[in-house]
Amino acid sequence: MSPRSASVNEELRRRSRERLLQATVELVAERGYEATTLGDIADRAGAARGLVSYYFPGKRQLLQSAVHRLMHLTLEAALEREPRSEDGRERLARAVDAVLGLARDQPLLMRTHMAGILQAEGFVQCPEQQRLAALLRDTVERYGSADVDTDYPLLRALLMGAVVAVLLPGAPMPAARLRAELFQRYGLDWELGFPPAAAPPPEGTAAAARLPGPAAGGVSGTRAGSGR
Repeated sequence: MSPRSASVNEELRRRSRERLLQATVELVAERGYEATTLGDIADRAGAARGLVSYYFPGKRQLLQSAVHRLMHLTLEAALEREPRSEDGRERLARAVDAVLGLARDQPLLMRTHMAGILQAEGFVQCPEQQRLAALLRDTVERYGSADVDTDYPLLRALLMGAVVAVLLPGAPMPAARLRAELFQRYGLDWELGFPPAAAPPPEGTAAAARLPGPAAGGVSGTRAGSGR
């Protein structure tokens, strides 16, 4: 039997890594972080236990990469959902809804992820995080930002803050209210994205008043509604 080519080996490594990331998301969502071991993850992924340490320096880094992958896939699916749109405002609205939707649908996983980021290691600079960042940067650019290097970190911070607010134990903020505030900041109509079917825009917000155009204090130098 002839030896496998470098491209085949690379594809096998990629698939092994993907299985470990998917298994991490599933197990932490089911059992919680402390109750999930690296051995459990390897077993769920059908991988040798030594592969976990080969790809990731520890469980916390593995979890961050796994959640960043989930966020990237969720955001990508939302942006490409039919009917597809190249409109910058629609794409930004979909991005906001995708992230808030993860906080709603995966509360244990996202709460654990945010707690890990706030610890000493901060962001893990992994391929999954870089792909997520590139997609968010592209969204900000399509929205019409004149300074993506400033506006992308601001959007990231606002989305992280909204996730924390939704998941705050004992004092959670309603996701619809946070959505309205983000839409107001960026001058987005409530009907854009994937609006909650049973939740009209909260009273007293620009979304409720259906105000056109970018809100005061929005991203620097943007032209709301512009595409590339």
